[in-house]
Amino acid sequence: MLEKLDAIDRGILKILEKDAKTVAKSIAEQLGLTKTPVYERIKRLEKEGYIKNYVAVLDTDKIERSITVFSFVSLEAQKGSLMDDFLEKVKQFNEVSECYVVGGEFDFLLKVTVKNLDAYYDFAKSKIATLPNIGAVKSAFVLNEAKNQQYFPLL
Repeated sequence: MLEKLDAIDRGILKILEKDAKTVAKSIAEQLGLTKTPVYERIKRLEKEGYIKNYVAVLDTDKIERSITVFSFVSLEAQKGSLMDDFLEKVKQFNEVSECYVVGGEFDFLLKVTVKNLDAYYDFAKSKIATLPNIGAVKSAFVLNEAKNQQYFPLL
């Protein structure tokens, strides 16, 4: 899919990743183009699925005090249907903002955000631990967020 992206497409994506509210006129100026072809390219990038969504990155510290926990989950059996079942259940948990299927010692890596340690304990006990086929859950608690890059580094 990336073969279809030329330098102009990549430039548009880089600009929109850093600020999704950037208007076509400003993007055109930055890339040395006119507004209309940039607007048309943005619409094509959206239609073809290169741009999935536009979001606001929130300053969570200003909204509500919370903790972030990375939960490493392994299943007792790694059968495809059991893994799919786990993924479908986890997608329903509001506390989980990211879920990755990983290789190595664990099967999944979850990024969990909750109010405090008590809330994480409740989440782990009443949601994760009650899912079928759970082998182990190990947790790493974020002490300080040194870097949180909200964009994909287009190479």
